[in-house]
Amino acid sequence: MSAIDDCLRRAMTIRGAIGASLIDYTTGQTLGLEGGQEGIAPHADPAAAAMGSANVIHAAMQTAACAPAAPGDTVEDVIISTSAAYHLIRPVRTSFDSRLVLYVWLDRNEGNLAIARRRVRSLADDLA
Repeated sequence: MSAIDDCLRRAMTIRGAIGASLIDYTTGQTLGLEGGQEGIAPHADPAAAAMGSANVIHAAMQTAACAPAAPGDTVEDVIISTSAAYHLIRPVRTSFDSRLVLYVWLDRNEGNLAIARRRVRSLADDLA
């Protein structure tokens, strides 16, 4: 089992997890995907979901509103909450590449945002 597959499998053990993916945010390419079956996924098309996530993180990392205010400051997470779900998008900081993001989609009634955020951070750190 690859590190990506293991990471995504572990992401799906987060309470309320509906789907998880690892995305290259510069291209929108999905490197791995778990869960998110048709009918319960944000998009029936995983490629469209990946591109949407890529656009969100790219905008957050490139716009003045989210730009680092102090030297060494970086975007840690992008969290989108809807009435039914939490969407956590976390950059994976690797020594050779920082184009990857871990995206986890949670059912808002089942998941706990604070706990999920800590778990997603740990998973992203393990991939680095």
